[in-house]
Amino acid sequence: MYLLIVVTLAAVSWGQDRLLQLYGTQDPLDERARAVALGAIGAHLQNLPRPEWQAALAKIAAETGVKLELFAATDITGRDTVAELGDGRVAYLRRANGEAWALRELGDGEILALESTEPDTQRGPLEWALTSFFYAAIALVIMIWIWPLRRDLRTLERAAARYGDKNWLFEADINPRSQVYPLADTFRKMAARIAGLIASHKDMSNAVSHEIKTPLSRMQFEIELAQQSTDLRLIGGALGNIKSDIAEINDLVTATLSYAILERADVSLNLAPHDFSRLIPAITDFVRADLRTELRMSAEVSAGAERVTCDGHLFESVLKNLLYNAARFARHEVRVRFEIDAGRNRLVVDDDGPGIPERDRARVFDSFVQLEQTGAKKQGFGLGLAIVRRAIEWHGGDVAASASPLGGARFTATWPSSAPATSAGLRA
Repeated sequence: MYLLIVVTLAAVSWGQDRLLQLYGTQDPLDERARAVALGAIGAHLQNLPRPEWQAALAKIAAETGVKLELFAATDITGRDTVAELGDGRVAYLRRANGEAWALRELGDGEILALESTEPDTQRGPLEWALTSFFYAAIALVIMIWIWPLRRDLRTLERAAARYGDKNWLFEADINPRSQVYPLADTFRKMAARIAGLIASHKDMSNAVSHEIKTPLSRMQFEIELAQQSTDLRLIGGALGNIKSDIAEINDLVTATLSYAILERADVSLNLAPHDFSRLIPAITDFVRADLRTELRMSAEVSAGAERVTCDGHLFESVLKNLLYNAARFARHEVRVRFEIDAGRNRLVVDDDGPGIPERDRARVFDSFVQLEQTGAKKQGFGLGLAIVRRAIEWHGGDVAASASPLGGARFTATWPSSAPATSAGLRA
């Protein structure tokens, strides 16, 4: 590209120079001056005897320094030149040696010729040096622009090639001021997203196989026990245990599928306005009734939340998962608060449980991660908060864990009040 630009500039400049030389018109003032001079000299000669014409021309030439000659009309060739002279106009003639003459017919077959000086079109060494400097300056400017661009593109190409060799780490050292940086940043986000999906799928495969193995082992034991027993009561108990294990596996598959759907890149949100002043208290009451708990669960919704745009199904899943998670660790109270501030929706869930260590506040949103207390009974599969994060990201927002004023954990989800961007699902 660099050579193409330089060669194109050189060709255009050379072509322009040649066109100016071939088709450039003479100054009309110079042309009229020559015509006046030829007319005056011709009139002066007409007043003299013909034998004295050559001496008179020589005298005028000596006084003015202008070359003057007389030609016979038969010496002039060229149809156009002869026609111009015949019409009484000034014609121009260039000799083989490069001399240019302005011609005018005097009559009786005599042609008066006046040397027509033209600017020298040949370039000297200085002009060639200046021209070379001009093109060198253009080439330097183009190189200054193209070389960093080519360097960054090569860096991006090598980073993409390394990533294509299953090295799931995209490293491209490109200056943020580079024109290629937005492209590199997009590649970096895409690579991080792909790496996250690969890691998530690995965790999912390992966790699912581990979670299924335990109930399957229990089911196998119950079946063998039922086969060896003739007591209908024991057989009924074994079948009841098998049914519970099947329900546990079904819950695991359902949760895994829900999370896997949100991990896809083609999730289509069903956005619509919802009345959060009614929806949030209703979901809170449902969770409290479902848990049959003595915990105090309260919901507070600020004014202006009657038409909040979101995917109603996903938001219900978000709030339920946050409430179930808070109820698992809370001692006495769980609070829910929703507000709209500076064009962003903000959902906050607080509990008065033991809280989350600062080192684990980012990790709790990973799939199949559970921060259980020592000796506590295992509940769930560690997908609830991962589903919350992905659902909020699909809405163009984020979720974070922090310390609660109640002494436990606080989960804060924020997303834009307007419709989310279509690329929200590609966030790293």
